[in-house]
Amino acid sequence: MDRKRISATVALAAVLLSPLGAFGQAMSHARAKRLQEAHDRRHHHKAKIVGSSVAGGAVTGALVGGPVGAVVGAGVGAGGGIIANKIRKHHGIKHKMRHGY
Repeated sequence: MDRKRISATVALAAVLLSPLGAFGQAMSHARAKRLQEAHDRRHHHKAKIVGSSVAGGAVTGALVGGPVGAVVGAGVGAGGGIIANKIRKHHGIKHKMRHGY
């Protein structure tokens, strides 16, 4: 009888405390995201990545298609830079969560 009661108490505690684990993880994700965004703002990472992608796209487009190609290339480069920045930021957040910053 005693073993059943202890098992039931442990099972009940596990069920009741499981939402707290998810809450703790969400808080660490929020903190990691906040730290990553603050770091990026200080170092202007988004502007550097998107700006260099725009410049590279414009140069490539100008070589291939002249002035119209430069405009199209700049647009394509901007889109690629935004996607690359999002991936880099996501990786940084996951890295901070994994290492507990």
